[in-house]
Amino acid sequence: MDYYETIRRRRMVRSFRDDPLDEAVVERITTAGLQGPSAGFSQGFSFLVLESAADRERFWATNEHNAQPERVRRGPLVVVPFACKDVYLDRYAEPDKGQTDRDESFWPVPYWYIDTGMAALNVLHAAVVEGLGALFFGLPTEDWPALRDAFDVPDAYDPIGAIVVGHPTDERVESSADTRRRKDVDALVHGGTWGAPFR
Repeated sequence: MDYYETIRRRRMVRSFRDDPLDEAVVERITTAGLQGPSAGFSQGFSFLVLESAADRERFWATNEHNAQPERVRRGPLVVVPFACKDVYLDRYAEPDKGQTDRDESFWPVPYWYIDTGMAALNVLHAAVVEGLGALFFGLPTEDWPALRDAFDVPDAYDPIGAIVVGHPTDERVESSADTRRRKDVDALVHGGTWGAPFR
């Protein structure tokens, strides 16, 4: 599939069948995320990949403050992307980066979250290429301790959200995309100076 067509087709899917996914498909989708960029090639993101019904049920049990409906929970694959700030602070304290310590004030924005978000977007795009649907949703901080406990995740790793992947159903589920229109290029892209038209 053409890359621009992949971007155009990506949508958040909110209703899945429970058909299992081929192992090779799961591997391609999850490893696509690892191709994301990272500051200093720190690679401070990790994925928790949940395929078995037992693992997914354990995950959903930790999802108390942003519980998803059954039509979402049916999805046969859950990928939880985690960001680790410590990996970035350690990397930029190395000699080739010119820092002398792990001072967090060096970072104008938290690149550990940005890079993990880009890795997650690769997973969403890979699902489209495989002819599947995917949904990214947030995990409230109140649920992080239960998630870490359930899967032995070190405290240094923050889940930026979760991605459900599977075959979409024909069920129509209204979302914000149905009630709000995508903004025009002129509203979001500025050419040369802020507020000037791009083209």
